Amino acid sequence: MPCQENFLLISVSFAVFIIIMSSRLKAPLYLLLLLTWEVSSVYASESGAEVRWFDPATLPTLVLSIIAIAVVLYTIRLVQSGRKLSIREIPGLKAVEEAVGRATEMGSPILYTPGWGGDIQRPTTIASMNILSSVAEKTAHYDCRLIYPTHDPVIMAVAQEVVKEAHAKAGHLDRYRADDIFYISSSQFGYAAAVDGFISRTKPASVFLLGTFEAESLILAETANSIGAIQIAGTDSTIQLAFFIVACDYTLIGEELFAASGYLSQNSMILSSVKAQDILKIFIGLFIVIAVIWATLDPSSTWWSF
Repeated sequence: MPCQENFLLISVSFAVFIIIMSSRLKAPLYLLLLLTWEVSSVYASESGAEVRWFDPATLPTLVLSIIAIAVVLYTIRLVQSGRKLSIREIPGLKAVEEAVGRATEMGSPILYTPGWGGDIQRPTTIASMNILSSVAEKTAHYDCRLIYPTHDPVIMAVAQEVVKEAHAKAGHLDRYRADDIFYISSSQFGYAAAVDGFISRTKPASVFLLGTFEAESLILAETANSIGAIQIAGTDSTIQLAFFIVACDYTLIGEELFAASGYLSQNSMILSSVKAQDILKIFIGLFIVIAVIWATLDPSSTWWSF
């Protein structure tokens, strides 16, 4: 077994090296992979390792991986061919312009917070940063104040760069206020109390609650609702979504939060990845339906079970 593990490790490492070298030397990849096969075979014969290049038990995983890769490549090819991709209208994202315009007309600031439950590595935080960039660009155009309290110093630093870049992109770097993006507290309810107090004192016209939220979600949403602010919320937490749906004007549910950056920017590459996910979901749904019908008609069949 150790010999087999060493053989596989050496083979994979050598294959990666070959692929890198092929791109540098501009040599045909199939020739270099053939060289990998020959070197691996020589090593296997000398070490006496039992070589298993393919495990039949993992065939379903291989098939699914090939299908997923093919779908992604297909959507990328669509974009490269000039095909315009679009996703359905999302009310919460369509209301971003309304929220920024309302705050501008009222002369009140916008408050944007990513919640307490996440750090910079969480997908929801990254998705929130993408939306923040679009919101910050709009506020720069309208000269509307954007306030961003957070619980994490790293998120604060990233948000400052995102907002600064958005202002520069809008051509209004002079309107960027670094002090409006600040760290409050790493304590959950210390953070919630501070943001609550800030909402009550400054009375923002629009509040964005987009990110990872936990028990503080309803506290923040209720306070913003009490001052009559328009609220756009979104999170991947199914527990907190219920509170947002009740207390907020617009709620991004589940993957709508992750599709938001493509929706707002209309970036074709991001839209292609969203399209690929949708196609794969259709395939999975069809597979489940076929498997259920097949299992009902032939209970002894197990081809779909893996």
